[in-house]
This record gives sequence, C-alpha cells and structure tokens, in this order.
Amino acid sequence: MARHVENKIALWGRRVSATGGTRIDSKSVSTSAVQPPQKSNLFANVLRLGPGIVTGASDDDPSGIATYSQAGAQFGLSVLWMALFSYPFMCAIQEISARIGRVTGVGIAANIRKTYSRPVAFSVVALLLVATVFNLGADLGAIAEAAHMLFGGPARLHLVGMGILTVLLQIFIPYTKYVKYLKWLCLSILAYVITAFVVHIDWTATLKATLLPPLRAFHGDYITVAVAVFGTTISPYLFFWQASQEAEEVKVRRRENPLRRAPAQAPGQLQRIRLDTYIGMAASNIVAFFIMLTAAATLHSHGQTDIQSATQAAQALGPLAGRFAYIIFALGIIGTGLLAVPVLAGSAAYAVGEAMKWRVGLEVKPHRAIKFYGTLGFAIVLGLLLNFIHLDPIKALFIAAVINGVLAAPVMALMMLLARNPKVMGQFTVPRYLQIIGWAGTAAMFLVSVAFLMRV
Repeated sequence: MARHVENKIALWGRRVSATGGTRIDSKSVSTSAVQPPQKSNLFANVLRLGPGIVTGASDDDPSGIATYSQAGAQFGLSVLWMALFSYPFMCAIQEISARIGRVTGVGIAANIRKTYSRPVAFSVVALLLVATVFNLGADLGAIAEAAHMLFGGPARLHLVGMGILTVLLQIFIPYTKYVKYLKWLCLSILAYVITAFVVHIDWTATLKATLLPPLRAFHGDYITVAVAVFGTTISPYLFFWQASQEAEEVKVRRRENPLRRAPAQAPGQLQRIRLDTYIGMAASNIVAFFIMLTAAATLHSHGQTDIQSATQAAQALGPLAGRFAYIIFALGIIGTGLLAVPVLAGSAAYAVGEAMKWRVGLEVKPHRAIKFYGTLGFAIVLGLLLNFIHLDPIKALFIAAVINGVLAAPVMALMMLLARNPKVMGQFTVPRYLQIIGWAGTAAMFLVSVAFLMRV
C-alpha cells in the first residue's frame, strides 16, 4: 500500500514538473499528507479572497488618511506618483508574508523565533507593540472625533464605546464569522473614491503628475512627506497580520494544511494568494491616491496646506466641497477605523503570542487563549488611555511613524531571508522575481527610514 502511494506521488511530481510547476520529491512528502492537487479555479479563488483584501483596506486607517490628506494639501498633485511607485513593492512584500504563513502554518514572529533567536524575535515584537499602541491611540481618537462630528454627543463617550466594541467583537465572535464583517467593512474605503468625483478634478494634470515624479521637488519638507507616505503605505503590522491570517485559514479549514505538509495544494493556494494580495494592495493604493487627489483639488488649491488629522481634513472639506463630501469623508474615517483597529490589535497579539509560544488564534475560544486575547485587549486599552492623557495625536502618529520607519526595513530583510530558506519554506522558496522586487523594496524602505531619521 505504501509503495503504491509513493508511486502515485512520484507520478504526480513528474506531471507537475512537466507542466512547469514545482518538482516534488516523493521522499520529502509523508504519506499522511498526500492529497489530490487543488484545481486552480479563478472563480473559486475570487470567492476565497480575504486576508489580502482586509490587509490592504486596513492600510488606509485614519492615521493613513491624515498622512495622505496632509501630503495632498501641502504639495498638491505632485505627490500622486507615490501611490503608483509603491504598488509593486507593497505587492511583493505582502505576497511574501502570505506565502510564509501558508507554507509554514505559523506567522512571521514564530518563524523568526524558530530560525534566528528569541532575543531577535522579542526585539522586533517589542518595537511592533509600541508602534501599534500609538497607532491604535491615534486611530481610536480619530474615530471618536468623526462620530462626534456626525452624530454629536461627547467625543470621549464615542471613544470608549468604539474601544469596547472592537475588543468584544474580536474576543466573542469566531474568526470565520468575524472575517466576514471585516470584508464588508472594506467597502468603507470607497468613500474616498466617491469624494474625489464630487469635487472638480483636472484629470489631464492628474495623469501627468501620476506618471512623472517632480524631481526638482525632492528637498526639505517634500522628502519628509514622501517618507511619511511610504512609511504609512508599507507598515510592519501589515506583514504580521497577513501571514498570521494565512496560518489561521489553515487551522480553521479542515481540508487544508501548511503547504510544506500538503504540497499538492500549492498551485491553487499560491494563485489565490497572488490574486488576493494584488487586488488588496491595489485597493489600498487606489484609495491613497484618491485621498491625496481630493486634498490637492480642494485644500491645496484653496491655500489650506496644514492639515494635521483625518478629522480636520473632513472638517475642511465641508465649505470647499459641500456637505455631501464632508459626510462621506467622515463616514469613511469611522468605517476604516473600525476595520483597522482589529487588524492593528490582532497583529500585535499574534506577534507577541507567537514569540512567547502561546496558543494564538481568533477562532480559539477565549478561555483557551487567555494570554492571546489579553494582549489584544491590553493593546486597545493602552491606545484608549493615550487619548485621556492629552497626548497630541500628531505626536502619537509621529512616534509610530519613527518606530515603523526604523522597524520596516529590518523586518523586511528577515522576511526575505526566511522566504528563500529551504529549511523554512521547503520546496516553496519564493521565485526569483519576488526576491528581486522584495529586496528592492527593502532597500527603498531602508533609504526612506534613513532619510526620515536625518530629518528628525
């Protein structure tokens, strides 16, 4: 019987090799993991989209909205090229994150701990946790202010209510149900596309600015804004979240296993990951583009160049673009905030839990993963408290940006080393094109972080 199974594996491996796929060595595959190859069905993969879409949408959180609004208000159309330029790097690093999670069945922090050392993992996770707390504080504050603007009532009441709501949703709703709500919240980012079509846009000038970077503008404050935009677009918490969500998908779906143990599933899963990531990152960058475009067409053109928060951008839009644009922009802040807060807190909880070897997972019952859910709630509570000690939200974002800028390049470098390591990825080390783009993105983020620190 065992001989028969080995022959079937070898036969399938020769078929895959003949069609240009990954060659599978029959000796490296246990008979218990043998499963028929998954069909690479485009329609089925579209229905399975999730981790990449949620990750991309959560990137446009209230702090990101504030950064993009400030960029457009201060420099007008000259910042639009950044959304197009960052897209391939964002796609590559997020696809690599997803591959690590799907192939190994665990997140990035767990792989760093296993492959390198606990001090390295703890250092990375500690910086991620600090940056996440400051980002959570700024996002929760922006949600509360937007709710106050639209519905009235004390802003602090909205703040506490939103914080409690997000904690309870993550703790008491299983992952398989909760992720469906996150997917629906992704629609909130369309608010910024709609807003751009409400105001007057010079589309010829917009196309030119999108394709041609203004090389003469690269000095002084423009460099700082460019660093802020890239740092907001490519953030470490996104890497940890998408990898952990791929690992979570393996745990909650009975017929699926880490690709190292079930290589026959690789063709379908890798295609789904690529499609999911490219669409999710496209959504993220398109929204960033339209936020900068809206701010450029309204605030910058009317001389309002100093926008310090997402809610201030919404307030400024009112008299310039009308009540409708103001309402849509403010509703988008609430929607994207409710999407981003769980992702921020969840990424921190996954990273800390994996580094400490705790049981982790949003599908796990709370009483069986007390430390994981405790970390998640602790991060949100700390973010809430930052709003009660009168910490300037811009200062909070600045601190988060500094830590993210310092952390991004080293984490990306560690991920690139993990992704090409056969001991980690088995036969599924990332292809050469991803290695080239990934390392180029890592170098770009290193230069960005250096430029940022030189400007501090």
